[in-house]
Amino acid sequence: MARPDTTVGQVLLARIEAQAVVLAGLDDAVRADEPDAVHRMRVACRRLRSALRTFRRLLAPGATDTLVADLRWLGAALGRARDREVLAERLAARARELPAACGPERVAGALEQWGEAEHRRVRPEVVAALDSARRRSLTAGLTALLADPPLSPRAARAAAPELSRIAAREQHRTADRVHTALAAGPTERDSALHEARKAAKRARYAGETATPAVGAAAERFAERMKAVQEVLGEHQDAVVAAAALVGQAAEDGEAFAYGVLYAGQLAAAETARGRLPEAWAEASGRKLARF
Repeated sequence: MARPDTTVGQVLLARIEAQAVVLAGLDDAVRADEPDAVHRMRVACRRLRSALRTFRRLLAPGATDTLVADLRWLGAALGRARDREVLAERLAARARELPAACGPERVAGALEQWGEAEHRRVRPEVVAALDSARRRSLTAGLTALLADPPLSPRAARAAAPELSRIAAREQHRTADRVHTALAAGPTERDSALHEARKAAKRARYAGETATPAVGAAAERFAERMKAVQEVLGEHQDAVVAAAALVGQAAEDGEAFAYGVLYAGQLAAAETARGRLPEAWAEASGRKLARF
């Protein structure tokens, strides 16, 4: 439990500092193209941006707008490389499960080659982003924020009740998007589910931020939101994979095998949609956000 004199501003700054350290510490690993380094840096960008947006009322108006924009930019540059890596790995793994008549190893090899080619194509963008003036500005901005935090008067409030209020707000926001997605028609459904995923992720990060201060209750909140995020993430990955297969089928001349893979991704998306109501039921309880 948080000490009675712990303020919500202190909790926020601890979160920002921890993720800023992670972000700075990954530069060399990303440059060296170490396994999972791009993913970890991208997650640090997301956690920092989410903290600045979710807890924006604790900060002076406009004080972090540039930081938020710079984190979005860096995350996008990293994302182009990471998304292609994950997509190729996913499809190659599914290809190896194809019937023998589809030539599973041949198809998997073609998908791996495509993934490697895409990696080589976008890799220079990642290095250029790390070498840019904007990346240096982002580092300087985080350092300045921590050295002289632009906290609002609200940041002086006691941590536990304010963290609980913020978690409840993010839970309600996620509920709105989940309900919208579940009610959406086929045309709007995929984009609505993607928006619900982003809301669940932001709620999860709010729980993570609160956990060091309030303990098990916030950790449980984060875990339930993570479960919703993962179901929706599986749906999004399947939708993106299916779209990629449409383009690759003509290029690789493996129309039948790619058609089987395509059907499998549609089925995976449908399965994920079917799991969403149960996952959300576990995350929607009003008591969950009471820290």
